Amino acid sequence: MAKGNNLQYVLLGLLAKQNLTGYDIKKLFAQEVGDFWCARHSQVYPELRKLEANGLIASHTGTTGTRLQKKYYHLAPAGLQLLQEWLAQPLGDIMPTRDEFTMKLYLIRSRKDPQLRQLFQEDIRRHEEHLAHLRLRWQLLFPTQKSQEKDWGHALILQEAIQRETRKLEWEKKQLAEI
Repeated sequence: MAKGNNLQYVLLGLLAKQNLTGYDIKKLFAQEVGDFWCARHSQVYPELRKLEANGLIASHTGTTGTRLQKKYYHLAPAGLQLLQEWLAQPLGDIMPTRDEFTMKLYLIRSRKDPQLRQLFQEDIRRHEEHLAHLRLRWQLLFPTQKSQEKDWGHALILQEAIQRETRKLEWEKKQLAEI
């Protein structure tokens, strides 16, 4: 089971899919990967430098347009080996999330608390927006069975996220109706 720095494995996995710039990786964390894994800009670039220094990834500079230089990272054989070893390891413990709604709900002591209704309404709104976003991503990324087969793991993760949001909304709406 991997301990400590799992970001290195995430970056190796992203680079196993395709060569990426640091900016490309940042966009992935802001979009599809950000739905289940979080990494800040201040973490990604130092980790890329460390991976490169350790010979796990390599980089080359490419020109976009007439003058814009971009640094592209790609997986080195040692990085692929380390990624394969990590993928074969058993999963670690489930880590607690930092969910503001859940913490606020935990702190409410009475069904008659005047903030309870508003709390549920706000979270329902947030999850409806997120569900709409996930469904749009599904339509854009996986409109056909063939597109799902091409990136099976991503399709499964997105499908699970849609189901999770749907179940969460059903539960919250039921609770709101009973307040």
